Amino acid sequence: MKVPTLVMAGGKGSRMGLATEKPMLLFLDNPLIEWVINAILESNEVSEFYVVTSPNTPQTEEYCRSRGWKVLRTEAKGYHNDVKQAVSQLNWMGPVLTIPADVPAITGKVLDKVIKKFEKCGKDFFAVFVPIEARKKMGLSVSSVDEYKGIWYAVSGVNIINGKKTLSEGKVETDAIVSEDIEVILNVNTVKDLEVAQKIVKKS
Repeated sequence: MKVPTLVMAGGKGSRMGLATEKPMLLFLDNPLIEWVINAILESNEVSEFYVVTSPNTPQTEEYCRSRGWKVLRTEAKGYHNDVKQAVSQLNWMGPVLTIPADVPAITGKVLDKVIKKFEKCGKDFFAVFVPIEARKKMGLSVSSVDEYKGIWYAVSGVNIINGKKTLSEGKVETDAIVSEDIEVILNVNTVKDLEVAQKIVKKS
């Protein structure tokens, strides 16, 4: 199953408190977004990808274009609205993998695993959640959370959505996996997250 992918790179990154756009922050000598794109290029199940930027991330957009990556600029009206705008403009009405530009430990192998699990689940939406305690034990922040089967989890940002259902207002069927894999736990939201993640990846 081949799935197109949106790399979400249009947020302000205000929690970082830095002048540099978050996707362009150096992580072990390469921008955060470079690590994510490398994982996508390693994947056997990703058909194509676009980097979704916004007026918040002009440097990121310029960098991506210089690398020959396809870019789509949205209006920066929030993460979910930016996803909807990108899906609508591209007319991607089937399954779409969405991934943030700040998960530097992600790999093509993990992305393939997520896509294959989605294919078997039979639902319209599929999420990858992380135990909140797993992030806290590593000294990582917990910023975005969601409830699944009565338990609250940290959001990894790696999801598969049904493009057509995303644009509609109706209820959607959701499935998920809960993972403590380092590849999805290391979501960088703060300067401390960046420092902790770099130390962990160096050791691995």
